[in-house]
Amino acid sequence: MADPAAGPDLAPDVTPDPLEPLPLLRRELHTGPLGLSSREAARRLAVYGPNEVRRAAQRSVLRELLRQLVHPLALLLWAAAALAFVAAIGVLGWAIVAVVLVNAGFALVQERQAEKAVETLARYLPARAQVIRDGRPQHVPARDLVPGDLVVLEEGDRIPADARLTEGGIEADLSMLTGESTPVERLAGPGLQAIPVLQEPNLVFSGTSATEGQARAIVFATGDHTELGRIAALSQRTRREPSPLEKQVKKVAWLIAAVAVAMGAVFLVTGVAVGLPVTDSLMFAIGLLVANVPEGLLPTITLALAVGVRVLARQGAVIKRLSAVETLGSTNVICTDKTGTLTRNDMRLHGLWTPEHLTESGPRSAELIRAAALCTTVTRESDGQLHGDPTELALVEGAAGHAVPVEPAERDAGRRACFRFDPRLRLMSVVQDSGTGRLRVIAKGAPEAVLSLLAGGEPAGKAKEAADALAADGMRVLAVAVRDLPAGAPVPARRQQAEQGLHLLGLVGLYDPPRPEVAAAVRRCHEAGLTVHIVTGDNGATAAAIARSVGIGVPKLQVVAQSEAVDDRRLDHLLQQGDTEIVFARSSPETKLKVADALRSHGQIVAMTGDGVNDAPALHRAHIGVAMGRSGTDVAREASTMVLTDDNFATIVTAIESGRRVYDNVRKFIVYIFAHLTPEVVPFLVFALSGGAVPLPLTVLQILAIDLGTETLPALALGRERAEPGVMSRPPRPSSQGVINKDMLVRSWGWLGSVSAVLVMAAYFYVLWRAGWQPGDPTGPGTPLHDAYLTATTATFAGIVTCQVGTAIAARTDHAALRDIGFFTNPLLLAGIAFELAFTAALVYAPPLQHLFGTAALPVDVVLLIAAFPLLVWGTDELRRWARRRRSTGSRAGGRPAAGSDWTHG
Repeated sequence: MADPAAGPDLAPDVTPDPLEPLPLLRRELHTGPLGLSSREAARRLAVYGPNEVRRAAQRSVLRELLRQLVHPLALLLWAAAALAFVAAIGVLGWAIVAVVLVNAGFALVQERQAEKAVETLARYLPARAQVIRDGRPQHVPARDLVPGDLVVLEEGDRIPADARLTEGGIEADLSMLTGESTPVERLAGPGLQAIPVLQEPNLVFSGTSATEGQARAIVFATGDHTELGRIAALSQRTRREPSPLEKQVKKVAWLIAAVAVAMGAVFLVTGVAVGLPVTDSLMFAIGLLVANVPEGLLPTITLALAVGVRVLARQGAVIKRLSAVETLGSTNVICTDKTGTLTRNDMRLHGLWTPEHLTESGPRSAELIRAAALCTTVTRESDGQLHGDPTELALVEGAAGHAVPVEPAERDAGRRACFRFDPRLRLMSVVQDSGTGRLRVIAKGAPEAVLSLLAGGEPAGKAKEAADALAADGMRVLAVAVRDLPAGAPVPARRQQAEQGLHLLGLVGLYDPPRPEVAAAVRRCHEAGLTVHIVTGDNGATAAAIARSVGIGVPKLQVVAQSEAVDDRRLDHLLQQGDTEIVFARSSPETKLKVADALRSHGQIVAMTGDGVNDAPALHRAHIGVAMGRSGTDVAREASTMVLTDDNFATIVTAIESGRRVYDNVRKFIVYIFAHLTPEVVPFLVFALSGGAVPLPLTVLQILAIDLGTETLPALALGRERAEPGVMSRPPRPSSQGVINKDMLVRSWGWLGSVSAVLVMAAYFYVLWRAGWQPGDPTGPGTPLHDAYLTATTATFAGIVTCQVGTAIAARTDHAALRDIGFFTNPLLLAGIAFELAFTAALVYAPPLQHLFGTAALPVDVVLLIAAFPLLVWGTDELRRWARRRRSTGSRAGGRPAAGSDWTHG
């Protein structure tokens, strides 16, 4: 037993080398076969800290709420509210404050995506562990384990810390670290040289599971120093950056803020200069600020993205962050896993080779298949299903498919010995009763391992060539060899006695076929200008064969066999080859993270798939982290942005198409929302520039009724427009391209907005002049023209709403004519238009709302006048698009670049 007075020589932030000779490791950790004393364990716990994955402090909800309240659009509204209170218009001030708070709360709810990946990592650790202390086994809380503890591992246990086996062996499920579903054997013994630490045959890792066997192991790392802790640290260091949409909306918000403040300052000075009273000047400033701020923009974007989320969920993609829907539309690189994403994760017997080249059904191939199926440990459970290693399942199912079935119960009844798979020897063997009174040794494993055990004169050279050919076709290759023991010979006691002088039966090729829909999905990616890389822990040749079979690597495929060894310089060189798609084989957590970072640094928008715990940092770092819903770990799902419920690569492509559609639709309803800013601002400019001779044509509360009441449902309905033809035939938009560009502003503010402003001001002046008004006539309460003034402002308000109807119909398409998409193809928009007209009628004709919003009932002739506005607004825009299409057609006919070549974006 270790000296209880002795403390570890190792500093608490240093992990000993677990691969050094076992006596040296024990000496360094001051432990022995009887474990630590309880007193020494308590001292080490104080030095090293608890064995748990620690998480960084979260940002407070208050701080995140404050960030929403100082958004540029919110700052403008705060200024407007302050002006309202200064002008003693308390009702308006509180209404604006309510708008700010609702918007901030909406955004907070959507952005408050607490980082749960590290919490989920912690769930992989068991609550208690069996440990040898004071020379006897005892159960202690797993968080109390320390380096030097001797733990007991049994079938079904979770491994409580990183440890090295000192005796016995287990079969471990490392899928949560490696992503590979096949259990691996871990045995006490010396380590191997120059292989990744996760492949070391004598090491086990925190959070993984022991599926079979029993062993003892010495703990060499706990808490944050384990592989699990290292991945948690990577996840916490990779901060989520704002999405392209979030950045662009904020940039546009600052633009709007600058325009609003500049216009307010210029025209406020103008109003004072022309003799407006201070109260009127303040009212003008408030109106200008409120009119310039699209209060409905942020809620409408949020609602449109939420609709996109629901649509994608029905298609098998669960989106966890709303802005990711738009980010999908700008994705130009997909980094995908191979197993289960490109392939079915369903290993099958696919190829055979015998020394006589009898690859078709026949006696030798049947003998080969049956022998391979006998050399397995597959079981048939009470549910009637076969259970076991996927490779061995493929062998047993393949035998049944070739009419040489092997039933596990009968196999076990004839088994006399089993030497399980040894990762160092890379083979396993069994001794079976052949049914003739003689015993037969059957060995299967890696071709090079089995071929080295053949008796002299066996065809090893040809077998090696055949194995290479099968591997080049994407198959996992196993060699099967046998030796018939003489009659009456005893069962070999050791595997060295059994595995010698073998006779080669042949080779079997196991294949995990690609999903049938993946090739078409990859083709659509290429048509859409997307690049597809494979980042996998699998063998390079196998991954390359799968890549070629589904069309990845057109026109050029580069295979990086050991991607862990790639430095940043070579990685940058590889990724800058525009016509090359790459297979990154044998990747580690750092490799995936490096690839994601390198692509981001090159300005690419990256979608990265993953399913294991080791994928969490890269999933967190990529613009779109895509986790597998069926085969993925909880940690991967928590770290990701999108979860595929069907684990299917084709679903990613469908999601990208949906993202492009959502992006286009966001631009459509931004055109719709921005188009009525002009008719909202112009009345205040007319009021100011006339020095008050023209009474204010629109009230601030009416503006809020438009921005928050009438526009929301049609805008949301525009977010449900179907994808325009060719959405997946154009290249991804540059990451630098804003969601709002000059063409959109010209169309919304300049064309649609100007037409609407002229129409609504015409309606306003028509009502006033019909009542005999002349510039400068008083229209306040108690004056003869007051009722006419209320009717005129109501006509302005209702006119803006009816112009919105025409704008909504025009905004449905950027370039095509309305007849090309059909008037009735968006029933939600028709319903939204019906709602805004009904809402407007309520504000105009319901007495309680008339008093609140300052409206009055409109006479029939005014109703008929503004009823023509939708047709006029839509018709003028239809003419503009017709002229643009003609110019575009003429440019193409002349062999020059089309003038409207960017029509899909403007």
